[in-house]
Amino acid sequence: MERDVDCCIEPDESPPLPHAQFDGGATAAALSCSLTLDRVGEVLLFLNSDGLSWKSLEPLENDDSTCLGITFTSKVATEIKFSDVYSVELISHGLIHVPKVSNARRCLSGHHESEVQVYRFTVHGFQQSKTLPSLRVLAKYTFGHNDLQTCQMWVDQINASLALEQGRPKNLLVFVHPKSGKGNGCKIWDSVAPIFTHAKVKTKVIVTQRSGHAYDMMASIGNKELASYDGVIAIGGDGFFNEILNGFLSSRHKAPYPPTPSGFLPSDTCHDSFCVHDPNETVIGTSSQNIEQSPLLPSPIHDGSGDPVINEDPEFPFPNEHFRFGIIPAGSTDAIVMCTTGARDPITSTFHIVLGKRVSLDVAQVVRWKTTSTSKVEPFVRYAASFAGYGFYGDVITESEKYRWMGPKRYDYAGTRVFLKHRSYEAEVAYIEVKPEGKSIPERGSLSGRKRPFWSPNKSDQAICRVNCKVCSSTTPCSYPGETKWSISKGKFLSIGAAVISNRNERAPDGLVADAHLSDGFMHLILIKDCSHALYLWHLTQLAKKGGNPFDFKFVEHHKTTAFTFTSSGNESVWNLDGELFQAHQLSAQVFRGLVCLFASGPEI
Repeated sequence: MERDVDCCIEPDESPPLPHAQFDGGATAAALSCSLTLDRVGEVLLFLNSDGLSWKSLEPLENDDSTCLGITFTSKVATEIKFSDVYSVELISHGLIHVPKVSNARRCLSGHHESEVQVYRFTVHGFQQSKTLPSLRVLAKYTFGHNDLQTCQMWVDQINASLALEQGRPKNLLVFVHPKSGKGNGCKIWDSVAPIFTHAKVKTKVIVTQRSGHAYDMMASIGNKELASYDGVIAIGGDGFFNEILNGFLSSRHKAPYPPTPSGFLPSDTCHDSFCVHDPNETVIGTSSQNIEQSPLLPSPIHDGSGDPVINEDPEFPFPNEHFRFGIIPAGSTDAIVMCTTGARDPITSTFHIVLGKRVSLDVAQVVRWKTTSTSKVEPFVRYAASFAGYGFYGDVITESEKYRWMGPKRYDYAGTRVFLKHRSYEAEVAYIEVKPEGKSIPERGSLSGRKRPFWSPNKSDQAICRVNCKVCSSTTPCSYPGETKWSISKGKFLSIGAAVISNRNERAPDGLVADAHLSDGFMHLILIKDCSHALYLWHLTQLAKKGGNPFDFKFVEHHKTTAFTFTSSGNESVWNLDGELFQAHQLSAQVFRGLVCLFASGPEI
């Protein structure tokens, strides 16, 4: 959606401004000029320190006028901030349309306007949707003047103001998934590419030819070349972003493996390069230990020679605020875009990218230790930015692969088939329970028959993540000082989920975890024990309901944690990592707070 607002500077009403008013010696507030705004009348244009504004000088009844009992209210904007402008350009000599009558009179007599030939320049920007706060739409304002030099001076001055805006990208690497979602990745890129062109952002575009193409490109590109870009853009879904993210981190992010409880791996395979145990371990109950150091503050690991392994590439320190990732949605779910921009909309995502928005994002490191029950211990690292799921979630992604020809509808079809099978899996999950400082941990046991986690906020205490989130911007360590310990949950599970972010999407308006944050350093572990078809359907219904209570069931456990481990008791074990299949009989995971930055600012709720 694009809105055009045209105007014409009238030289007979206001002579061209002198050169001195447009150069560095003049203050922005001193610049003003009378002009005629399309379908409004004569206005006075101001160049302010933070943007352009204008007010009507024409005494036409176009602000509020009535026709046949209907009130017409002008919806023409009166300002645009430089923070919402992505370019200004001088265009050719041509027509400007000037209205002659008010809204009410146009209702009776039809639309009447005149046309004048003038020199023109156009200001390209965005404006907030009037219906959805997070949504952005295009706005284009075209001004004209009989004097070309005057137009050029306005363009130069606006460009000078735009140059003061910080953090805007100049050079981007773009990956397009042509078959993502409904197979319209290329079409979506073509629709937003002109915005990047107008914003003078150089783009190197790569249309992927096969699965893993983007991963291979990101993993093999040299750091010197990668440093020449301000970021990487993915035109696709969550799975495609996961592929790009893993290609980027695989060869650049060096960190210890996640911490594990005692006995997680066989003693004959456990050595310094494999196991990361907590230094002061004490057994509490079935399996628990005190944590002296947060796994989110990795200590040096060794390669066997006694020399510490460098934890990060000096050319790409983590987190890296300069190098950012962007996602223009073209997938089936697009949960990451929904959580970071608030809208599943290509224009809104482009707004965040070209204007250089920035938000930090937690990333979970997932280490597969064994692929099957009989496999050797061979650690293999993957990363997830939104979700890792087992059981129902793994079965759905496995089943949906058979029906790719159906497009996004395959997930509903596969989900129904998997639900009807109602399979549960024997497994053991160990996790670090964390309590906030100043809160006591209740004894484990039953409350109204339901097993309670150590700490889980009441719904009234939930702080929803949004723009300028205080939780995400807090410098408080994500592993609070105080008591933490390993706990074990063992039995038959319908599903196991680890949510890094809330994972809001069109099927789950509040997401899997409504109060999960983008960058607080926590994962939310959701354990669904075996139950009846009806109860599980009730749980899924609550997930799909705005304001639902999906955790208010005896068979559901919700734990806020920094790390967990998983061991399957069966032969088959498939996980869903950000929409990608991941076979793992035994794995461990930890979250890194704000590991990467995105071109986003959080949702406006």
